[in-house]
This record gives sequence, structure tokens and C-alpha cells, in this order.
Amino acid sequence: MLATYASDPTRTRGRLHGEDESAFREPFQRDRDRIIHSSAFRRLKHKTQVFVEHEGDYFRTRLTHSIEVAQVARTIAGALGLNSHLTEAVALAHDLGHTPFGHTGEDALDVLMAPYGGFDHNAQALKIVTSLERHYAEWDGLNLSWETLEGIAKHNGPVTGDLPYALAEYDAGHPLELDSHAGAEAQVAALADDIAYNNHDLDDGLRAGLFTVEDICALPVIGAAFAEVDAKYPGLDAKRRRHEALRRVFGAMVGDVLITSKRLLQEANPGSVEEIRALGRPVIRFSDGLWADLKVIRKFLFTRMYRAPSVVEMRNRVTAVVEDLFPLFLAQPELLPADWHADLARARGDDTALARLVADYIAGMTDRFALQTHAKLIQAG
Repeated sequence: MLATYASDPTRTRGRLHGEDESAFREPFQRDRDRIIHSSAFRRLKHKTQVFVEHEGDYFRTRLTHSIEVAQVARTIAGALGLNSHLTEAVALAHDLGHTPFGHTGEDALDVLMAPYGGFDHNAQALKIVTSLERHYAEWDGLNLSWETLEGIAKHNGPVTGDLPYALAEYDAGHPLELDSHAGAEAQVAALADDIAYNNHDLDDGLRAGLFTVEDICALPVIGAAFAEVDAKYPGLDAKRRRHEALRRVFGAMVGDVLITSKRLLQEANPGSVEEIRALGRPVIRFSDGLWADLKVIRKFLFTRMYRAPSVVEMRNRVTAVVEDLFPLFLAQPELLPADWHADLARARGDDTALARLVADYIAGMTDRFALQTHAKLIQAG
């Protein structure tokens, strides 16, 4: 049973291109399945989360991160009476637009694209599912439901001011009401992202030896989780102790979101998803207390993990890869693969269109393909 404020699949705003719906899958299930079967989703397997994909088999990639986000999002959505299929679709799609080398690659490409409207991975995710995936006979993209597109575009909140180029371009022809909050399902996907990366960055950082259990036991929430494990399982070996503690941190975050969000929903008493959008504030949130604790944890991770010397060294190396490839393809676009040449012919004579085509190509690369292409075209040259 869906809550009154959930996104009802029988009342979807539909798809940009009309098509017969499935007899056995609701529209949001179908969206989720199309995302899973997309080329961009498969490529997440070899895209960086924090560590470059080849640095170790146990570290998270964008693919494993997206699967973890979807699992958390389904749990929260189900407990709040929301549409779990829509929530999962947004969660699985939220990182499709990431470049190789994660935020490092995005930052480099954004600087290079500054004269041409910049680069934003959320906007790029929307472009992928509405244009760059080209498998269907009757349209480009995946032809997802309006609600799924809305969630991809603004799961982190309203998008106002100077819109990212790709987002503004799409919204001009198919408005997504960017100045309002998305439905509660997309808000859940955004919080599930926070929960997943807070938890797995701690795990990956410990595994990489960037900090110790003793270091993180001084942090809020985490120290209490380890103390609880030690009291219940004295003498537990280090690996199991770490796992038991971090799963309690995970559970604390999920539980806090559920308690806080149920209270906010009860206070707002929305009768529809439209009323959720019109509230002018999110209804899926951490409590103020936990949010303050998480900021302390994120500050620790920023210093000890994201700015660790070994990570910074790799960031510098992969930034150079993007900085080398972009001007090369811009100057010699004939180096693009043959199946990009039709788009290239349409872009010739338009500097912005050509730059955005090159950015689309580089953004779609996996870590290993970007490194291989750099070795072939730059280093070998």
C-alpha cells in the first residue's frame, strides 16, 4: 500500500515519446530495468569512487556504490510507504553521468568546459538517459517516465540560477519543474547516497590504511558503535569487529532518517506528491543532531582520505589525463570513433557543439579506457 504522498504509477505524467506500457511491469519498474540494461550503467563497473578502479579489487566502484545506494533507498522507501521502484530507478541512475576518475575527472572537465557552459555530472546523467543511450528504434535515450527524469535532475533539491548546460537544454523542451523539490522518492535516493558513501568511505579508508580504527573511534556515532560491539562481543577479531561496528553506524543513519522523515511527513500531512513538491522544503532528512555529527565525520574523511598524499598524487595524475585528452580531441575530432562521426558532422562549425561532443565522449570513458587512450594517443605520440 502506497502512502497518499507517494508517486502513484497509475498517475504518472508519462513519457516524452508515447508507447504502450507493459502488461506486467509498472512504469517505474520499467524505468529501473532500462537503466540497469543501459551501456552507461555497465560502464560504472570501471569508474572511480575514491580510488582509481585498478588500485584494488575490494574498493568500491561507481557500480557497487550505486547498488548499495539502491538497497538503502529501497529500505527507506518501503518503510515510509513510498514507491520503491521509482526510488530504486533514481538511485541506480544518480551517478550515470560521472566521468572517469570520479569527482577529480569531473572537476578537470568542468574547468576545460568553462568556455562552453561547464560540466555537471547530474546534468550529464540526464543527457545520457534522454539522448546519449541510442539503442531503441523510435527514439534516442531510454524514454523514462517524467518522475524518474525529475528525480535524476533534482534529487539533491531545486536547481535554480545558472543551469548546467545539458540540463537547461533538455528542460527547455520538456520542463521538469526545476525550481521545486522532487517527490519524496527522489529525496530518499539523495539521502541514501549520503548514507552509503559515509559508510563505505570509512570501510575503504580503513582497508587502504589511510587511518586506523583508533582514529575513527574518536568520531561521533562511530566510537559508540565500536563500544557497543566490544561490550557484546569481547575479543572479536579485528575484521569482524570493524564490520559489526560499521553496520551499526549504517543502521544508525538509516534509523535516524526514518524517525526524522516520519515526523516531518506527519507534520506536513501531504495528500499527494504534488503537495510534497509544493512544500518548499525537503521532507526526507537527517535529524539536526546526526547531521552535525556527519559533518564532523565528513571533515575527517576529507582530511585523512580525500586529501591523503597517495590520493592527491593519483588525483594529479588522472587530472593530467583529462587535460591532455580534451584539447587533443578538440583539435583532431576525427580521432573520435566512427560511430561518433555522424554527430561530429552536425557539430562542425559550432565550437560549443564540438566541445560538448568531445566532453560527452570523454565523460563516458571508464578509468581504464581513459588511461589506455591516453597511453595510445598521448604517451605513444
